Amino acid sequence: MPAARSARQAVEPDQVRRRYLELLKSALGDRLYPGAEDAEVTLAELSRVEGLSARVKELLVLPAIEKEQRLMLERLSTTDNETLARFLRDNTPRAHTLVSRSALDNVEDCVAAALAEGVVGDLMECGVWQGGVTILMRALLEAYADPDRKVWVADSFQGLPRPDPSVDVLDAALHTFLQAVGGLAVSLETVQENFRRFDLLDERVRFLPGWFADTLPVAPIERLAVLRLDGDWYESTRTALECLYPRVSPGGFVIIDDYAELFGAHRAVDEYRRSHSIASPLIQVNDQVHYWRKPYPTATIISESRRA
Repeated sequence: MPAARSARQAVEPDQVRRRYLELLKSALGDRLYPGAEDAEVTLAELSRVEGLSARVKELLVLPAIEKEQRLMLERLSTTDNETLARFLRDNTPRAHTLVSRSALDNVEDCVAAALAEGVVGDLMECGVWQGGVTILMRALLEAYADPDRKVWVADSFQGLPRPDPSVDVLDAALHTFLQAVGGLAVSLETVQENFRRFDLLDERVRFLPGWFADTLPVAPIERLAVLRLDGDWYESTRTALECLYPRVSPGGFVIIDDYAELFGAHRAVDEYRRSHSIASPLIQVNDQVHYWRKPYPTATIISESRRA
């Protein structure tokens, strides 16, 4: 027994923190145990996607669709049912987050840098699904012994809003597919229970239930050190940027989960950065996630990704 106790005492605090955070990220992403990713698509799964392509084809008759958008719509409308079934399965895992490991590592890097440099403000994600990323944010505050910052959890808790095809036709097409899995709707009670399972639900976790257009303009948030946007659509992303970017502190991080041409979020980010003359480099984490840092005199941009 004395030898075992001595071995435990020999572990450095930063090693304990590293092991805790690595285990947590694996658990949030459902990567601790083998899954069913390679299983054959079932007849039941195929039946769920029948008719989806036809509904997407209806969008092709809308006027004023840009050439690139039309090409992507045509690709979606001709996708075979087995591919669609796998897409829908990928969006309904047992995990508490749909983001990749590199995206979780990026959240950790940004939060750790903000804490180390004393960037003023709380942590926030807009569009949380099962809450996995915000659970990680709260865990990071615990692991780094931050005593005061809050984690803001903003979501409709009713799934993704229905996009207006006249605003972004690709968003409308993707929404059609995601409706087959309930539009990624997860209740507030479920997200709260997920926090509780990791023993991370306390008064420093603040929930903002409702559509972004209703909640974000009046959110009682003063400053943000890390803002992560995962609202997918053009209007959701543009609303979040308009309401929250002014509250991001100098040196603070803005992470965009859906910066890919298929999502309206890509256009919303480009328009906002251009209209507000934001010249900070947009750094790629993976094919979808990008981030930038609000100008800060002593800031040092963290590496694109610590891990492969």
